[in-house]
Amino acid sequence: MPTNLPLTPTDLPHLRQCLALAAEALHAGDEPFGSVLVGTDGTVLAQARNRVNELNSLAHPELALAQWAAAHLAPDARAAATLYTSGEHCPMCATAHGWVGLGKIVYLASAQQLTHWLQEIGVPPGPVHMLPVQQLLADAQVAGPAEGELLQAIRALHVSYHTRPKTA
Repeated sequence: MPTNLPLTPTDLPHLRQCLALAAEALHAGDEPFGSVLVGTDGTVLAQARNRVNELNSLAHPELALAQWAAAHLAPDARAAATLYTSGEHCPMCATAHGWVGLGKIVYLASAQQLTHWLQEIGVPPGPVHMLPVQQLLADAQVAGPAEGELLQAIRALHVSYHTRPKTA
């Protein structure tokens, strides 16, 4: 298993914003994922939430931010940016992150943690094997997962989404 960097106090406000975006996604009927792209000076450049139910199955926030960065940032600014996210990138989002040349990834929950939580409540596995982003991205800089209150909060959002009454 790859070793991740520790979270810093600077990371926490951005991770809280990811959590708020994940809650917004949940309230809109989507799986709770949210992401924030931050420049080197700490400025939020763009943010996105999951919009799978609203748009299509590819509307992940990490993919949306990679596309935004490709259209709006020079390569050096992309490489210097940090992508904060509520959950470790899926393989689709990780490879988009790499192809666009984004910098560091900081996440609340790992793909392994999310997979475990979903198994605990009986959710069948998805169509893609979830891998640590370091297995997909050359020279990936990754920090996370969070601990304590933030980790429990994102777990609660996922449990809520997957145990909600299904509508027709």
